[in-house]
Amino acid sequence: MEKNLETKYDHLKVESGKYDEWVKKGYFTAGDKSKDPFTIVIPPPNVTGILHIGHAWDNTLQDIISRYKRMQGYDMLYLPGMDHAGIATQARVDARLKSEGTNRYEIGREKFLERAWEWKEEYAATIRKQWAKLGNSLDYTRERFTMDEGFNAAVRHVFVTLYNEGLIYRGWRIINWDPVARTALSNIEVYHQSDPGKMYYFRYHVVDSEETFVVATTRPETMFGDVCVVVHPEDPRFAHLIGKKAINPANGEALEIIADDYIDMEFGTGAMKCTPAHDPNDFQIAERHGLPKPICMNPDGTMNALAGEYEGMDRYECRDLVTARIESEGNLVKIEDIQHDVGHSERTHCVVEPYLSQQWFVKMKPLAQDVLDHQNDPDQKITFYPERFERTFSQWLENIEDWCISRQL
Repeated sequence: MEKNLETKYDHLKVESGKYDEWVKKGYFTAGDKSKDPFTIVIPPPNVTGILHIGHAWDNTLQDIISRYKRMQGYDMLYLPGMDHAGIATQARVDARLKSEGTNRYEIGREKFLERAWEWKEEYAATIRKQWAKLGNSLDYTRERFTMDEGFNAAVRHVFVTLYNEGLIYRGWRIINWDPVARTALSNIEVYHQSDPGKMYYFRYHVVDSEETFVVATTRPETMFGDVCVVVHPEDPRFAHLIGKKAINPANGEALEIIADDYIDMEFGTGAMKCTPAHDPNDFQIAERHGLPKPICMNPDGTMNALAGEYEGMDRYECRDLVTARIESEGNLVKIEDIQHDVGHSERTHCVVEPYLSQQWFVKMKPLAQDVLDHQNDPDQKITFYPERFERTFSQWLENIEDWCISRQL
């Protein structure tokens, strides 16, 4: 019997129903204990959206290995799962609510969580369809989600264990704060880019003296949280001023002039304002000198009562207005246009605010040291290709900071 071949491959016709049949017949289901196990856990895609070409490439490579291992006789488990993605998903749901003319504060926590779960189900269904289109040989009987109760229990267990071992603590530290999402961010959730900005030079008057000096800053709005002026102990320009006080041109308060060798005499004017609650380096100076750490902003990026007449204003509006007022009083020396490195939230893309906040942290130094010790042992070290990345790896561990693990969602 003759049969004409199609002139071209029609994937829709040929593949229709095939994948569902494979899944239904259990071709991808693991659990044969008579065979040696081999497992690949899929890097769980975020339910923030659909799979992209990077997922397709990565999953295809994993599927090739999975199918090859089945052919070799292994009990092959290719485990599917998805990640709730926390802040990222919240940002997407926030955007959807905004398009509907509302927000999470108006609808309340319970309704917002309902909408978040609806979002998860919507995009999880799409991701499964995409996996099917790719032909990924996944065992759906074991599919996992990062907020499943089993995972929640595991997270609680690890948290308590690390806390009891002294590796988790709660404390006040400078963290990355997203004023739009109103949550702390880890360093990996912050991207840096070169942004245009301005350097403001203000004149400070020494108390009980005719003498003045200039302090430069990129953030005049934080002057309401200043606690002192810092100079280098060996800077001859300011040696005679150490221990005296100068007037903060933003609020008229008298600030003590102190010495600390953190100051770079060649940068700016050599005199630096110190805002411990809004700068990590200033925070360290305040710790060394036992200084207070007043917070001058609200969690939403507006100014608080410390800003006086500017209370309730957006931080950037305050910046412009306080600069204009200082200029009208004759204490603005100049403004320079600059390019500087600015941190942005990976989720909301707003400028991240260094912010003093009480959060939960993991002590990273002892954990990093354990890895470094292994790396220094020829019998246990990881081999890097290219070799130069071993130094990058070691430098990262040597300079690692404590990890902020709490979020305000």
